[in-house]
Amino acid sequence: MLKKITLLFCVFPFLMVAQDDLLSEIDSVATPNNMVVSAFKSLKIVNLESTKLASKGDLYFVVSHRFGYFDKGFKDFFGLDEANTRLQFVYGLTKGISIHASRSGFQKAYEFAAKYRLVSQNKSGSPFEIVGFNSLAINTELDKVLLPKIEFSDRLAYVNQILISRKFNDNLSLEMAPTYFHENYVANNSQENSQFALGLGGRYKLTKRWSFNMDYAAHLNRASNSVFKNPLSIGFDLETGGHVFQMHFTNSQAMHESGYLGNTAGSWGDGQIAFGFNLVRVF
Repeated sequence: MLKKITLLFCVFPFLMVAQDDLLSEIDSVATPNNMVVSAFKSLKIVNLESTKLASKGDLYFVVSHRFGYFDKGFKDFFGLDEANTRLQFVYGLTKGISIHASRSGFQKAYEFAAKYRLVSQNKSGSPFEIVGFNSLAINTELDKVLLPKIEFSDRLAYVNQILISRKFNDNLSLEMAPTYFHENYVANNSQENSQFALGLGGRYKLTKRWSFNMDYAAHLNRASNSVFKNPLSIGFDLETGGHVFQMHFTNSQAMHESGYLGNTAGSWGDGQIAFGFNLVRVF
């Protein structure tokens, strides 16, 4: 299975170049001339949700794969032995509302979410796109044997974000994401269950099909003795023919919101960096 995934990663970008341009498929709904569109071409910048929503009636299937950290070298073949996968479906319920459902290998987590447009960026109106995002994650990895008093409610984590983006020109888009998230169970007794973070991200278009992306989330009330770090991710998007192929490097092995916000264990300074990719297909 791992050989097949690795082969897919190697050949997929080159196979896609021969297809039709992505813009004709993923931006399928006509917009008023005054509205600024496509601040971001993918639903996520890297880890951070972008202000892009699925168009009404569109179904996205997202396969995300993330390897382990490089720092162990050949012991786990630079992270190949520690990979995890996330499968996600996103559906455009209305013009301004999309719903999400996913299953992640990290924490064996199920996540259900909604994303909805509050304000559109306009050439002669609002200078920002503002989108709300709310998610509920269920951590099914918590072991009843090790934690005999655990209840179902302890497995739940909630995320509430306001995504604020601005497309400055055809090449540059930036986003800020004030975030509140609550984990009903935290392993560190010093860590408050209610937590706050500020996400920052951006996209710079390099060519018609390629863009450079980066995002970061600053945890604002992490316990001083916590082993977890702030997630920092950089990567590239390839847009073509109904697909977005995202390749990135990050210190977070989690891909769902509460996972990467509160449980990122890697340190860039210590070489704890993971390679990953997302394959996005629109139906």
